[in-house]
Amino acid sequence: MGLLASRMDRIQPSATMAVTDRARVLRAEGRDVIGLGAGEPDFDTPDPIKEAAIAAIREGKTKYTAVDGTPELKKAIAAKFKRDNGLDYAPNQITVGNGGKQVLFNALLATLDPGDEVVIPAPYWVSYPEMVSFAEGTPVPVVGPQETGFKIGPQDLEAAITPRTKWLILNSPSNPTGAAYSRAEMAGLAEVLMAHPQVHVMTDDMYEKLVYDDFEFTTIAQVEPRLYDRTLTINGVSKAYAMTGWRIGFAGGPVELIRALGILMSQSTSNPSSISQAAALAALTQPEDYLPVRNAAFKERRDLVVAGLNRCEGLDCPMPEGAFYVFPSCAGCIGKTAPDGTVIDSDVDFVTALLETEGVAVVQGSAFGLGPHFRVSYATSTEALAEACTRIERFCAALT
Repeated sequence: MGLLASRMDRIQPSATMAVTDRARVLRAEGRDVIGLGAGEPDFDTPDPIKEAAIAAIREGKTKYTAVDGTPELKKAIAAKFKRDNGLDYAPNQITVGNGGKQVLFNALLATLDPGDEVVIPAPYWVSYPEMVSFAEGTPVPVVGPQETGFKIGPQDLEAAITPRTKWLILNSPSNPTGAAYSRAEMAGLAEVLMAHPQVHVMTDDMYEKLVYDDFEFTTIAQVEPRLYDRTLTINGVSKAYAMTGWRIGFAGGPVELIRALGILMSQSTSNPSSISQAAALAALTQPEDYLPVRNAAFKERRDLVVAGLNRCEGLDCPMPEGAFYVFPSCAGCIGKTAPDGTVIDSDVDFVTALLETEGVAVVQGSAFGLGPHFRVSYATSTEALAEACTRIERFCAALT
């Protein structure tokens, strides 16, 4: 009898973490590596948020809190949902977790029985299908190709739904593509869901505030109020407020589900950090005047990277609506040979050769459910991005 449980066979390590680890090894060997694999802002947490956390420490707010969030933070989250999304949630409809990832993970554990299906538009965040599989559900990827802006349409959703479908996971703006569903596109999906009352919707709105070019963010329960009772609206402070390490995510949803998530937390992690909750409270209640400034910087970087990658022979990079990723196709490089003799047969070969040859770390698109593409995070300095584009262009030009 082995040590590990058979359930561990249903889950794989994160591909994004693997790229980051390899880049770290190369740096330790003295290589000059530009890392474009991490999904976190390079900006620091705003000072008022940090000061609120320091004040909480000095005031002795270092004890256990309510398992799924302090009353003060839940009140602020309810106000955020009302203010930003037009959604009304009572405190017993709100949960606070150790990051949005825990909220997603616990929601799937709490609701999936063996064989239940979860529709996941692809390209998808690498963790969605792994979480579903670990919870003994069946992930059902539905590809939205580059030709449709990496988005699925009503007909795609309709074709994927079966009597076993329990959830649709909807991430907009998207990791890894930056694609975001317009109000009209969201309404089209909602119309399909109205015909299938057994299907619930899990929205991952973590990149809500990172949208560009006058794009208007909407979430599905906002677009179609009749889906309110079937929707778990998930968000957090990690991306918009540059608080990835603070580990605070939250959600609004049906009372029965929120209660179940609290039970899971009570027997696993208990409450999120009391200090992180104090910081999140400040993030949600203080002025957000820094957000337009940071978004302008992200937009400038996006435009630089899209233009730079489209200059590269064999690459095709569409312009995304939000987040801080681009998802170029490297189909024009498949079948070519790198100067060291490596044949580029896949996007995995492409990103591996790019890292080893030019020291640029990106993530293969197949890890997100769609190749041959790769994901670039532009959440780093303009100088680093410009140099990375130069190196990628040189790499592509050297392929024969």
